[in-house]
Amino acid sequence: MLPNKEGQRVPNVTFRTRKDNEWVDVTTADLFAGKTVVVFSLPGAFTPTCSSTHLPGYNELAKTFKANGVDEIVCISVNDTFVMNEWAKDQEAENVTLIPDGNGEFSEGMGMLVDKTDLGFGKRSWRYSMLVKDGLIEKMFIEPEEPGDPFKVSDADTMLHYINSAAAKPKIVSLFTKVGCPFCARAKAMLTEKGLDYEEIVLGQDITTRSLRAVTGATTVPQVFIDGKLIGGSEALESYLAAS
Repeated sequence: MLPNKEGQRVPNVTFRTRKDNEWVDVTTADLFAGKTVVVFSLPGAFTPTCSSTHLPGYNELAKTFKANGVDEIVCISVNDTFVMNEWAKDQEAENVTLIPDGNGEFSEGMGMLVDKTDLGFGKRSWRYSMLVKDGLIEKMFIEPEEPGDPFKVSDADTMLHYINSAAAKPKIVSLFTKVGCPFCARAKAMLTEKGLDYEEIVLGQDITTRSLRAVTGATTVPQVFIDGKLIGGSEALESYLAAS
């Protein structure tokens, strides 16, 4: 059975990382001393659930976590620093600190190093999350020990609910734009002024006019969706923001 280490201190480990083409040692103390940190650990960078849901979930809720007393969000995986750095770029995960546990020392110290040789992975971390305060583990959410790659309790929503069940989640905003569009620039400025993060989908790069029409019913940009609802163009967005 995988151990629950609530009430214990995190393992004392030095992580080998790369920053600006230089080797940088990051210690357990660097990550945890004097801070409230949410940690989530997963089987591997670029793997399906890790890339589609686990990491994006924490990245999207980072501002909400910080508004509720969390200083840093850390993702740990048994991968080398080059892989983790490229994954961070691919995921645009600027709100999460990705830490390479290349030798599996931290995962082993947590009792979470498992054998995944059946997948050709070798030793990897079991999927879990934890809340750590000044190096002391307050809460752990460990995925059930069952076949496959269960993802039921270590997600960002579960951790946020534990920290504050009444925490307000950020709005999900998608913005369809095109290069050089002044109305699109205005829409982005309004969203930024309101502190709303958004996903930008650029006409001609990420989507065609035909697809834009199929999704929004319009051929002009900007087109803004908030929490799955089509708001419309920049004037409609201005009215929506003024009323909210």
